[in-house]
Amino acid sequence: MSGPGAREPVMPPMPPRNLRDFAGEAVWADMVARCFERRHPAGSVLLRQGEPGTHVLAVVTGVAKVIRRERNGDLSLLAFRGPGELLGEVAVLDDGVRSANVEAISRCVVGVMAKADFLAFVDRHGLFPVLVRYALARLRESDEARGGGDVRTRLAAALVHLIDISGSSRAPHGTSGPVELALTRHELAQHLKASRNTVTAALTDLASCGVRVGRKRITVTDLPALRLTADGKG
Repeated sequence: MSGPGAREPVMPPMPPRNLRDFAGEAVWADMVARCFERRHPAGSVLLRQGEPGTHVLAVVTGVAKVIRRERNGDLSLLAFRGPGELLGEVAVLDDGVRSANVEAISRCVVGVMAKADFLAFVDRHGLFPVLVRYALARLRESDEARGGGDVRTRLAAALVHLIDISGSSRAPHGTSGPVELALTRHELAQHLKASRNTVTAALTDLASCGVRVGRKRITVTDLPALRLTADGKG
């Protein structure tokens, strides 16, 4: 349908991606305001596997990776977390220990809230159902990253997701310039549960989407093309 009076197609709303989306801007802003700020350079450890859950972290800026050391000594890169995410809440809620390390892959600013203050905040705002939905969304995201299927498509989706949560994409379908990601092929292989050789081949194939691989760094110069590949259209 076109011409005068034609309606523009209505885009479906984006699904919630982080705790800020699930809880709402007002609740998120209130929580951050009650935290004390801490800054971390790239490469620093924000939370350590095996330590008790004494506090939570609200990510204000920057991106971190979640890495778990398995019983056999292998490392698994479980997820990437960006602004609007909450870190460490599981160990706080179940009185357990941290199940993974969280390491900054860019300069990060986080808000720190002690366990007792966080539990009181959750109770005051009735956030327990919200935290359950948030946890389920994280599980779904993890399953999709590690699920079967074409590694090239899953790799493209992982790179697009990381660019989006980092805030490097300035518009829904593009950026103003190259985007650099402090990642290695080995880390991507861990994240996708694929061999390093398979990921290396997929990265080479994604050169047509503007993906360039350097030492401990991946650069994306054509985000729109990478999005199409991630959606199975490229």
